[in-house]
Amino acid sequence: MSAVPSHYAVLASPFSARHSIKISRCKNLPIQSSLDKRWCCTTPYPLSTKSSNIKRTSFVCAATNEEAEKLFFKTVEVDRLIDMLMESNAKQLEKLVLENILAFNEGFWIRLAARSDTCKTSDDKKDYEDLAASVMNIIDFFVKKTKDKIESSTEILEAILNPMVEESGDIIWPPRDQESLVMMVKEVQLREEAGQLDEGFLAEINAQLRQASEDGDKPGLEAMLQKVLQVYASKVLSKRSYALKGSEVLKAEKLLESIIKAPEEVWNKLLIDGLAIGNGEISAEELCGAIKKRIERTLIRTESGSYQQRILTEFLRGIRSRSEVVVKTLKGS
Repeated sequence: MSAVPSHYAVLASPFSARHSIKISRCKNLPIQSSLDKRWCCTTPYPLSTKSSNIKRTSFVCAATNEEAEKLFFKTVEVDRLIDMLMESNAKQLEKLVLENILAFNEGFWIRLAARSDTCKTSDDKKDYEDLAASVMNIIDFFVKKTKDKIESSTEILEAILNPMVEESGDIIWPPRDQESLVMMVKEVQLREEAGQLDEGFLAEINAQLRQASEDGDKPGLEAMLQKVLQVYASKVLSKRSYALKGSEVLKAEKLLESIIKAPEEVWNKLLIDGLAIGNGEISAEELCGAIKKRIERTLIRTESGSYQQRILTEFLRGIRSRSEVVVKTLKGS
């Protein structure tokens, strides 16, 4: 039953003889899915034993019918998937399995076994056995490939961070030796050029960042991972230039590209030297317009919802935020 994972149960209140009904948290006790699990409900008035039994019986019947209906539709969905798998060729089978990878749970295999048991001929039964073996082989290959990719991403990240690790194994940020930072930046750039910093790698960094943030005791690691992402974003965004329109130089685009290529530590200087409110000739509005266009281009050129899209757009928004701070500071000085 779909209600089994719930941590709630319907219990009669032991504190009064009024037969009030309560919903309380309780381990390993199922609840009918028709109840809203978020709320604890009590009836504030006495109930007669007779009416209480009638309502309880009606409630159980309604819940049972709802669960049966859900189970029926779930079985129909599984049967539809099994039929599609049975009718597909080898290439279609692999595609179907990968597209529905999360559907191959215990319920799927129980249903497949049940259909196999109802076969009238040994040939039909053999078809189901062959299907089960083929699906398992595809899933096993997918799991192994995913595991290898995760391990590869971890090894790449370790190689990038290795220059920053002290002999004691600790990570100091900012680093005492600036040469180690230069080596790390070069490693990121080389790995990106080799095409090794893919979605798997970015997902690994995201997982490490989340873990470091939750632990709260590794500020050095967190800052260093952010630096890796900045270098990655800088390298990727620097591949395309929009500073030239025919023979015309678009100054706002040129300033933006100079900031994209530069380390974060020199952004302030570049902004002060480039903006009209400082020592330059480009208005803050022109720079913000260039940043907005670059974000739009990035959204178009990257896969929607990907780690790459999020990292590149956050990097550009970081430049916009920094420019706003610099402008505000210069106006106040």
